[in-house]
Amino acid sequence: MLFAFTEADSENFVDIDVPQWAWVVLLVAVLALLALDLWRHRHAHEPTFREAGLESLFWVFCAVVFGGFMFAQFGGQAGGEYFGVYLTEKSLSVDNVFVWALLFSTMKIPLKYQHRVLFWGIFGALTLRAIFILIGSELVERFSWVLVIFGLFLIWTGARIIRHREDEGEDSSTAGLKLLKRFMPVTDDFDGQKFFTQLDGRRAATPLFAALVVVEATDVVFAVDSVPASFGVANDPYILIAANAFAIMGLRAMYFLLADARERFHYLSHALGGILLFVGIKLLITPWTHIDIGISLGIIVTILVLAIIFSLWKAKQIEEASAHTH
Repeated sequence: MLFAFTEADSENFVDIDVPQWAWVVLLVAVLALLALDLWRHRHAHEPTFREAGLESLFWVFCAVVFGGFMFAQFGGQAGGEYFGVYLTEKSLSVDNVFVWALLFSTMKIPLKYQHRVLFWGIFGALTLRAIFILIGSELVERFSWVLVIFGLFLIWTGARIIRHREDEGEDSSTAGLKLLKRFMPVTDDFDGQKFFTQLDGRRAATPLFAALVVVEATDVVFAVDSVPASFGVANDPYILIAANAFAIMGLRAMYFLLADARERFHYLSHALGGILLFVGIKLLITPWTHIDIGISLGIIVTILVLAIIFSLWKAKQIEEASAHTH
């Protein structure tokens, strides 16, 4: 057999004994933070750049605090894997942000209503990711060679993303909207922040609910990429779910911070593809060698930093060239 995984290979990832109360702590923390976020944005308004920046810092702070809990309760290896998954998921989620910006622009969703759509979209994403992770964990535990399939898939996906495909998520958005229209009418007009309204005496979806369906459809596409990537950094369900939860909850703030910055980060998609390639290769070589979580984190951070540096340099070159032409 080409890829002979043994039980010893699972020792490359930490295996923690998670008490029931730790699951309760995670669930309460996630629900409390979601409730706080929903209360803060109970009134529709257009978030400012400063507000989005402060909220982004708050979500990162929450993730770091929970990471401290992981270190204290389960040790350095578990804490390192938590931050590795968090950073990987956060990085890969940048493409979500840019696709959401495109979708909201295409569907003409006012900025003041976008947070409501993203809140419930991310609530659904949390549930979806948890299901994917639990299924993936069961598959990996029963059939360790599944990691090889994940690795090959990530390498293929990383190569595709490096080619800088601009339309990722558009097919799923069109499909999601068509599917919704098969089940109920969709109005052209908004009814405040409502997802449903009345149209000719019938219950109908507003453009906000249509946007929510599209956001969920695109998240399915992105989850297919990001969940296998998480398994390249950790295998324990608690670590995977916790890291994914804190990464995803901060996406709304990151969206309002970065939605209009796609042109300034030209090489970011290439970096995301590079991260997927690295994680895919890491999975494939697991039977023979293990890359320490500290080295993995260093490689992921280096890829992201270089992408940001070269992107800003390219943006500056374009601005200077534009200034000279004028």
